[in-house]
Amino acid sequence: MNSIDPTFILSNHIECGLWSGIGIAMLIAATRQAGAVRRDCLVGGITFLVFGASDWVEATTGAWWRPWWLLAWKALCLLVLLCLLIRYAKRHATRSRSL
Repeated sequence: MNSIDPTFILSNHIECGLWSGIGIAMLIAATRQAGAVRRDCLVGGITFLVFGASDWVEATTGAWWRPWWLLAWKALCLLVLLCLLIRYAKRHATRSRSL
């Protein structure tokens, strides 16, 4: 029987709480925004919640790359977050140029 290190499980549960907390904060922040920023906060909040859930699953599998669909799940979340970061940087650059 292959047992998973209890420290590994605990650290993944802590990560789950961290990412979920960030997701909830972004969803709350979305209520104070409008337009594209609101949409990006909603997408980011949901993505962080889903990413947190992937850490919960990881705690039961023993690895972030196993099974293959967990790796795909995490990669998709990171891709969405990267896209949101690029959108934010473009908005910020446009705003800076207009000042």
